[in-house]
This record gives sequence, C-alpha cells and structure tokens, in this order.
Amino acid sequence: MTENNQAQLGKTLWTIADQLRGAMNADDFRDYMLAFLFLRYLSDNYEQAAKKELGRDYPNPNAIGNGGRSSLSVWYADNPGDVTAFEKQMRLKAHYVIRPEHLWTSIAHMARTQDGELLNTLQAGFKYIENESFQSAFSGLFSEINLGSDKLGKTYADRNAKLCTIITKIAEGLAEFSTDSDTLGDAYEYLIGQFAAGSGKKAGEFYTPQRISDILSAIVTLDSQEPKTGKRKHLASVMDFACGSGSLLLNVRKRMGPHGIGKIYGQEKNITTYNLARMNMLLHGVKDSEFEIYHGDTLTNDWDMLRETNPAKKPYFDAVVANPPFSYRWEPTEALGEDVRFKNYGLAPKSAADFAFLLHGFHYLKDEGVMAIILPHGVLFRGGAESKIRTKLLEDGHIDTVIGLPANLFYSTGIPVCILVLKKCKKPDDVLFINAAEHFEKGKRQNVLSDEHIEIIIDTYKHRREEDRYSRRVEMAEIKENGYNLNISRYVSTAKLEVEIDLAATHQELVQIEDEIREAKDRHNDFLEQLGLEPLP
Repeated sequence: MTENNQAQLGKTLWTIADQLRGAMNADDFRDYMLAFLFLRYLSDNYEQAAKKELGRDYPNPNAIGNGGRSSLSVWYADNPGDVTAFEKQMRLKAHYVIRPEHLWTSIAHMARTQDGELLNTLQAGFKYIENESFQSAFSGLFSEINLGSDKLGKTYADRNAKLCTIITKIAEGLAEFSTDSDTLGDAYEYLIGQFAAGSGKKAGEFYTPQRISDILSAIVTLDSQEPKTGKRKHLASVMDFACGSGSLLLNVRKRMGPHGIGKIYGQEKNITTYNLARMNMLLHGVKDSEFEIYHGDTLTNDWDMLRETNPAKKPYFDAVVANPPFSYRWEPTEALGEDVRFKNYGLAPKSAADFAFLLHGFHYLKDEGVMAIILPHGVLFRGGAESKIRTKLLEDGHIDTVIGLPANLFYSTGIPVCILVLKKCKKPDDVLFINAAEHFEKGKRQNVLSDEHIEIIIDTYKHRREEDRYSRRVEMAEIKENGYNLNISRYVSTAKLEVEIDLAATHQELVQIEDEIREAKDRHNDFLEQLGLEPLP
C-alpha cells in the first residue's frame, strides 16, 4: 500500500470517529476505536496463522457463503475433537488464541445484523484474550474498555445498538483498504495523533509530536553508526521510561529497522496509556518477546527489573529516549535521597521533577550509550537544587548537546522546550548549543517543524557544526564563567546585529542635501521674482 493510501485510511477512520463519538469525550471514544482496530489486527494475524497451520484442511472462504461465519468457525464445528490440540499449536506459533466467535469477522457480522448479543460477545472475547489467550502477554489489555459505560447508552439495548453502529462503520472503512500490519499500525498512529490534537493538555500524557520524535530517534540512532562506513550497528536495547503510547520507541525501531534492536523497554504510569502502548507495539509487528512495557511509577522506581542490585545483572540500555511530563510535582522522600539514581547528584525539587526523570534515565544508560530527553527550558537555568545537579553533570562531562526548539510544538503546552543529549563517556570538552527556536512553520493550532528544519538540526548535531546565530560549541571554561547556566541565548543569540552607521559619511550626506535644498530654493525664488511675486523667506 502506498503512503498516500496509508494516510487516507487514517483519515477515513478519523472521519468515522469524529462523526460517531457525538457528545462523548474524545479520550473515551479513542479507547473504543483503537481497541476495535487492534481486535481487527489480532484477528487478521490469527486467521492467517491458522490457515498456514491447517493447510488443506482450512475451509475455503468462497465455499462458506455470506452467512457471516469465518473459515475458522466452520473448522471448529467440523473438528471438535481437534480444537484443543490446534489451540495448543497456535499458542506456540502465533503466541495467542482467539476463539472463532470473537474474531473480527464474526463481530463485524453481528454488528451489521444488529445482533442483540454483540456487547456480551465482545466482553467475553476481550476477557478471553486477556486471561486465557497466552500467558500474560495480553493481561489487562482491555481493562480500561468499559463496554457497560453509560457513555455508550443508558440501557443494554442502547449500548449494544451504539456498538453495532461504531463497529459497522469501522468495518466499512477498513474494507476499502489493505490492512497489513504496517497499514493498520500507521492508521493507529494517525488516530492517536488526531485524538491528541482534540485532547489539549491531556495529550501530553501519551503523545510526543511526530516531528519531535523524529529528532530524538535520529540522535540516538546516529550515535549507533559506524564512524567510517555510516552503517548502523545493532542496538541491544532502547528504553523510554515515560513511554506514553510507545510512539517514540517505535520511531527508534523504524530508523534501526525491524531487526536493529534487540529489545524495546518502556514504562508508563497511566494504565490506559500503558495498554495503548502494548497495542501499539503489537500493531506494528513487534513480537511480544521483542518488547517489555511495565505499568508503574518511574520516580519511585517500582520496576523490579531495574532494582537489581547485582552489577553483573543490572540492566543498562544502549539508548534512552524520553518525553516526561514537564515540571511534574513529586514527593522527594529522605529514602529517595539515598537512592542510587540520585545519591551522587541530589534530589530535584518538589515543584519540578524534571531532573529526577533525567537522572533516572541517565543512571540506566550504558557507558557508550546516548540519551535524548525533552525538557522545559527551566532546567537550563533554574537555581537551587537544580543548579547543583546541572553543575555536577557538566563538571562530570555528561551534557553533550543542548537543542532549543520553537514554542507551541506540543498539544499540551505552548512553552518552548529543549532537548538535552547526555553521554557518560563523551569525548569533546565542550557543549554544542543549537538554537532552532525561530526555525518553524506556523500551523493552525501548533507550530510545525518541516523536514528541512529537522535535517538541519540533525546534521548540525552530527557534525557538531558551528553556524552564526544558530549553533556554537562552547568550552567548559566559558560555561563555568557563566555559573553553569545553560540558557541558550547566552551562547547563541538569534538577534540580528544592527548595521553600523558611518557618522562622518552620514554628516557629509546631510550637508550635501542641505546645499541641494538651498540651490533649489534660490532657483524657485528667481522664478517668483520674474513673475513679480513675493520670494520665499
């Protein structure tokens, strides 16, 4: 499928969502819409795997007719004694099982025929996929999808009718397009972006704008290149400790190629967003063995895997990317002060956990790894505890690059943000400052970074290139003189210098103009005198 068709599928589905959600909150409708899209994906994959497993025994779809039954439902009915063995094989091959009555084909047929049991069947299907499909891979995946919500209707019949309408329209929209994993994955991403645009400030909880994601993913993958050949090396692991819907992690994977990353790790505190991230991974063809997303609080570090005390077993990552919540209020306890993540640097203030997030990710970065994190500009210059953390990071040589971005790029805030690039073993004894604050295209709601804007940022970072009013490499001695203040405008001002005025030349020009005025006045008075008129004074 072409990129245009992929984009069109997303737009088609968004139009359906916009028409059908009515008075329902966009965030609520998003969860239903994306869950159904995910069920379609799981069903397609499962039926393809079943066809391969059963071979010639797989019933011919053309021979079944239009009764709404899937080929698999026919096989189940004809071979009841073989079902258990078949499902065992499918758990090994496809890594999950979906019963025929729960497949998208069956659900869409029930919706078209306004079957009164659709709601109950969907609930049973979601429950089966979560709890019995395959170990814990799908555990709790649909836990936030409330099919009994009054938002769908006051009575069971109303809710069932609403679901029939939604699913029928989605099925009709999908029928016009190929629905391979890339296409559905792109449609999923498009819908997440559109719902984010309608969610305003809430969008910051789950969505990093695609263009900013492009910059972060390019930075960490650039550092994975062989210096001579430019060929990408394998990343054993990449981590996003505030992963939202997982878009940033998937962007890194896209740049590295499907086999360029050993494993993807993410952490997300919000349960709904955590489920979105897992669906997003699977929808993009990432196998359950290739990613691990954890539901929990990053700041309290409640992921057992990260609390490993044996240095030999402690997890460290080749790349860390993150877009944590800006200036998040937290509770820095005395115990956290002794936490290995913060002990050498100190605790971020209660009013802003920005440096707490940064130190968390930095702690788990490999010595040769690279970290790129989006933060508010305040981390560059605020005093107190943040100044102490910033100073030590600079003195230890860990801050590699500071990139200033334009204002109003996010759905959740209009403030300008920066990207900090950190390394544990960086080579140059300077910090690269890139001031891209004035390089953007103005959009209707948000400002936008074009391909050219992004390319310039990445190329400047890659070559550590200096350019007047855009980028500069600043020695640590100068940063120290400025009290370890990293305010970008101190080092790279975008102000245009006023043209220097030559006072002597200007004076001469004025004298010449006055002479010309006098000569013109004298000629004018001569004409007046000849006409017998009073001359000008």
